[in-house]
Amino acid sequence: MSKNIVLIGGSYGIGGKIVELLKEDHQVFIASRTPSTLSHPNITHIRFDVMESDLDPAVLPEETHGFVYLPGSINLKPFRGLSLDSFTKDMDINFFGAVKTLKAILPKMVDGGSVVLFSTVAVSNGMPFHASISAAKGAVEGLTRSLAAEYAPKIRFNAIAPSLVDTPLAERLLNNDAKREKMAERHPLQRIGNVNDIASAATFLLSDDASWITGQVLSVDGGISTINKN
Repeated sequence: MSKNIVLIGGSYGIGGKIVELLKEDHQVFIASRTPSTLSHPNITHIRFDVMESDLDPAVLPEETHGFVYLPGSINLKPFRGLSLDSFTKDMDINFFGAVKTLKAILPKMVDGGSVVLFSTVAVSNGMPFHASISAAKGAVEGLTRSLAAEYAPKIRFNAIAPSLVDTPLAERLLNNDAKREKMAERHPLQRIGNVNDIASAATFLLSDDASWITGQVLSVDGGISTINKN
């Protein structure tokens, strides 16, 4: 069955790959600041900046089967170097942006719908210099579980917690071969994640194959959250 899937973000990176995986079989609505580089009859772009405005429900499909919230940040600094404003900005884009758009989308979600949010491996694993992003994504995980309980059995809520993924957002951490090699070595599977790793997990959670999965935080992280090879 063809579904209506709404993505906040999705013009590139992980979101772009999700769109690529979905576009042949589903109607995909991308609400983002920049148009998708993909051109396809099943793709609709909605100009939207989550930090600047509210999402107008009138531009969304009347029946929505899946929702993915992709905007995020990587703000890695020592705690002493993080201002209160830094914490506020990370909460705004990662948590409050998700809350705000969920308020617009949930009235249009059909029974059996699926919501996918994004966390980070740094919530479950204590990592230095991750205080603000871990706090924001920890709030996302709490929201995921709470809404999964509140909306069951009609709508499923799950989150994906990646480790480092090769995307434009992570470019500063992967901008030379030495950094890439060091980051890859930290993971039991000895490589950095790629967009397909994460997009495949997201499309699975959106699909009917995941119809008995809700309230979960799925770690897609090369084994770093559960395996210690030292």
